[in-house]
Amino acid sequence: MRAAPFRAPWLVAAAIIALGLILRGPIIAVAPVLADIKVDLSLSSAQAGLLTSVPVLCFALVTPVASFLIARLGPDLATTLAILGVILGTIVRSAGGAEAVVAGTILMGAFITVGNVVVPVLIRREVSADRARVATALYTGALNLGSVIGTFATAPLAELAGWRVALVWWAVFTAVVLGLWLFAERRRALLVERAEPLTAAERADEESAEGRSGRRSDALTGTLLAVAFIGQGFAYYGISAWLPTLLRDDLGFDATQAGSAATVFQLFGLAGSLGVPLAARRVGLLPVTVAMAVGWLAVPLGLLLAPQAWLAWSIFAGAAQGAGITLVFVIIVEIARNGMHARRLSAVTQGVGYGFGGATAPTVLGAVHDATGGWAAPLILVAVALVAFGILIVWTVARSQRAPAASTPAPPT
Repeated sequence: MRAAPFRAPWLVAAAIIALGLILRGPIIAVAPVLADIKVDLSLSSAQAGLLTSVPVLCFALVTPVASFLIARLGPDLATTLAILGVILGTIVRSAGGAEAVVAGTILMGAFITVGNVVVPVLIRREVSADRARVATALYTGALNLGSVIGTFATAPLAELAGWRVALVWWAVFTAVVLGLWLFAERRRALLVERAEPLTAAERADEESAEGRSGRRSDALTGTLLAVAFIGQGFAYYGISAWLPTLLRDDLGFDATQAGSAATVFQLFGLAGSLGVPLAARRVGLLPVTVAMAVGWLAVPLGLLLAPQAWLAWSIFAGAAQGAGITLVFVIIVEIARNGMHARRLSAVTQGVGYGFGGATAPTVLGAVHDATGGWAAPLILVAVALVAFGILIVWTVARSQRAPAASTPAPPT
C-alpha cells in the first residue's frame, strides 16, 4: 500500500508558528512609543492614531488582493513575499519622517494581511487532521506572544536607543523567521520530490473523501463564521485600544498601572489560545466555545459592575479572547475541504471581521465615550458585540459538530 500523502516535518510546523510572532508584534510595538513619535515628527493625535489603526484597516481592504496573490503565486511563495514585505515595511517605517512612517505602516499592514490569509491554508495542507487544533492554537498563541514581546521590549529599547531603533529591530527578528521558513520549505520540497506519486485510483479516493468533507461547510456556515468574527474583532481591538484609558479615568491609575492591565489582557490571551485543544480533548469543542463566550463578557460586564476587580476581569477576558480567535481559525481549518476553500474562508472571514469589527472599534467606542462623557455606554456596546459573537460562534461550532467527520487534508490545490 502506498504511503499517506506527505505531511511536513516538525520544522515546517515550527516555521508556520514562528510566522505568528511577526504578524502582530510589529504593529503593537508602536503603542508604547506613540507619544515619542508624535512629538518627534510633530504629528497630531489623529495622525498618530493612524499608525495603530491603518494596519487593521489593511486587514480588511487588502484581504481580497491577498487572496488573489495566494491563488496566483501559491501559498509557499506568498508566505515568502509576506515575510519580505514585513521586513521592508519595518525598515521604511523607521527610515525617515512622517511620510516614511505612514508608508512603512501601510506596507507592513498590507503584507501582514497576506500572512493572515495564508496561514490557515498552510495549516490545512501541512498538518494532519488530528493535530490541526494544536497547530492552530500554537499559531494563535504566537500572535499573542508577539504582541506581548512588542509591549514589553519596545519602551526599554526606545529609552536606550530611540524609537526608530526600538521599532526597526523587528526587521532583524523577521529576517530570522524568513531564514527558518526558507530552510523548512526547502526541506519540504526535497521530501515531496522523493515521495512516490499517488495512483489514479488513490487520487480518486482522496477526491471522493474531499467531496464528502465539503458537505460540512456550506454557505451558511461560512457566513456565520464571518459575521461572528466581527464581534471578536470589535471587542478585541476596542478593549486593546481603550482599556488603559478607562482605568486611568475611572480608577485613577497612572500610565504604568494602566499599561499593566493591557499586558495582562494580552498575556493571558496566550494561555487561552493554548488551552483550546487541551480543553476540547477533555470536554469537547462546543463546551469550550460556550465557556469562551461567557469568559469574554468578563471585561465589559465586570468593569461596569465591579471595576476595582479589573485584574480578574483582564485575566478572564484575556484568556477568552485568545481562545476566541483560536476557535475561529480552528473552524476554518476543519471545515475547509481543500486549500482553495481554506483560502477563501480565511479571506472572507478576516476581511469581514476586521473591516466591520477591528478597524471600526477604536473610533466607534471613542466617539460613544465623547458623546456620553463616560465609559458605561462603550462597555455596553462591547458587551452587545460579544453576545452576538458568542451566539454565532456557538451556533457555527454546533453545526460543524453535527456534520460528518472531516477527511484527512488533501494535498495543495
